[in-house]
Amino acid sequence: MSETVPACPECAEEYAYVQGALFVCPMCGHEWSAEAQEATAVGDTLVRDAVGNVLEDGDAVTIVKDLKVSGGGGSSLKAGTKVKGIRLLAEPVNGHDIDATVPGFGRMQLKSSVVKKA
Repeated sequence: MSETVPACPECAEEYAYVQGALFVCPMCGHEWSAEAQEATAVGDTLVRDAVGNVLEDGDAVTIVKDLKVSGGGGSSLKAGTKVKGIRLLAEPVNGHDIDATVPGFGRMQLKSSVVKKA
């Protein structure tokens, strides 16, 4: 019994394959689940983290690289900082699509490309 594997949603290549519960694209390295594929098919906008995991409201994420904080007096967020209870923004602001309370910094907006689902 063969499963129909869809084209990669990132690069549109047809060489994707199944690995466990995920589809994997060998061309660009993108990984996605069947649920994410179904949500994309019905037109939902998905927010993905730095490694391609689908993010949802309330998720916990880890910052994957050091970030300068604007208006923070030269301070920065360190890689590995864990942020709990994120909220996805319906309309991204300057590329920032996550609203979160970061420990030690307070409420701020983050880009999904600099976080990883915890």
